[in-house]
Amino acid sequence: MRLADKKVIALVEDEFEDLELWYPILRLQEEGASVHLVGKDAEKKYIGKYGVPAVSEYSFTDINADDYDAILVPGGWAPDKLRRYPGVLDFIRKMDEAKKPIGQICHAGWVLISANILQGKNVTSTPGIKDDMTNAGASWHDEAVIVDGHIISSRRPPDLPPYVKAFADKLAE
Repeated sequence: MRLADKKVIALVEDEFEDLELWYPILRLQEEGASVHLVGKDAEKKYIGKYGVPAVSEYSFTDINADDYDAILVPGGWAPDKLRRYPGVLDFIRKMDEAKKPIGQICHAGWVLISANILQGKNVTSTPGIKDDMTNAGASWHDEAVIVDGHIISSRRPPDLPPYVKAFADKLAE
């Protein structure tokens, strides 16, 4: 399996978009990657927008971003909470500095905005945060998936197949 030696952080917080968290996790695991759910608290049950639970394996303080190959930020309303944690912003900045894959879908762009890493990048997101993305210095495109270097962005659940394929391809490089 092409991702057998890869470790990925999947951030989690209440009100994540259920499919935008679980679909990438399951697809990456199918390709052999180890995906760890990381939230504010370890072993906490977080509930998605549609009621699907996710139990974090680690807290932000339990792990070191240097030990991981990539990071996934789900959409929903969770990003508005995730971007308030300094540890999350540190993970995003470290992944960005190391040019490791950063996956963001839907409202997850808020986290990248707060980490201040979008200047000059080509991205997409839910159209609802297009202005936020452009005000952060990014060029926004209404496409299913945009890959700009190590940043892989997508709009919404119907775009999950090409988004996760692009993320897995980047991780496999």
